[in-house]
Amino acid sequence: MGGDFLFFIEATVSGLTAGVMYSLVALGFVLIFKASGIFNFAQGVMALFAALTLVGLMEKFGLAPWVAIIATVGVMIVLAWLIERLVLQHMVNQDPIILFMSTIGLAYVLEGLGDILWGSDVKVLDIGIPQGALDWLLDDYGIYIEKLEIVAAATGAVLVMVLAVFFSKTRIGRALRAVADDHQAALSVGISLRTIWVIVWSVAGIVALVAGIMWGSKSGVQFSLSLIALKALPVLILGGFTSIPGAIVGGLIIGVGEKWAEIYFGSLVGGAIENWFAYVLALAFLLFRPQGLFGEKIIERV
Repeated sequence: MGGDFLFFIEATVSGLTAGVMYSLVALGFVLIFKASGIFNFAQGVMALFAALTLVGLMEKFGLAPWVAIIATVGVMIVLAWLIERLVLQHMVNQDPIILFMSTIGLAYVLEGLGDILWGSDVKVLDIGIPQGALDWLLDDYGIYIEKLEIVAAATGAVLVMVLAVFFSKTRIGRALRAVADDHQAALSVGISLRTIWVIVWSVAGIVALVAGIMWGSKSGVQFSLSLIALKALPVLILGGFTSIPGAIVGGLIIGVGEKWAEIYFGSLVGGAIENWFAYVLALAFLLFRPQGLFGEKIIERV
């Protein structure tokens, strides 16, 4: 195979795996928005907080990685309970903008809490995930593919399948959708709003932990990790705010698109297309298909 074709394959696979990394963050947004109608601005900070907690438990208490992961899951569930008790139960039937502003405040609280508990220095996260290139692809074909990104892609695929079944086939999943449609109607048929919110924020916290592990293993656990939420926004716009498969498809489109744009069009505009390509593509979707590829089109009669 020619060098140009091998480079194209390498860039495409790298884009696909990077897209899955974006999707892992976007999944947390979708979960909470799908189940409660809240756009959780704090999702990126939740990924940061989960990764900080995991590293902190391993470093300060000497816990084995798998023990620290289980303990961090417990921390995220407790955090979900506190969010429901201290914030969400006071926000029932409030305007969406009020709910959104509350998650902005939550983001700053979690960021400050993470700083107080675990410090602000960059931390190395090593839980045994393979690092470096896939040797057989590099040696036989000259294609550089990160082992970590392959693990992230496989993890993302499993998460999507589990969550899709959870939302569509389980009683709790149907209750989550009912709560998102109408809080009062859900309460009137005996659905506990408080329980549902604790469950969905707990699941979103676990997804945030997975995203934090993957991003932290790749680039270190640092406070800039919270900014990956900004890259998840175009993913949500493309895939749709209520679609779990859409989060993955949107991430793949963004990941591959920004790699191709940088390689083939970057020289025409001075480079750095990769930094803003996703937002331009999201703007185009907002103009022509604002509900995204898999989102539900809402029609209101007036």
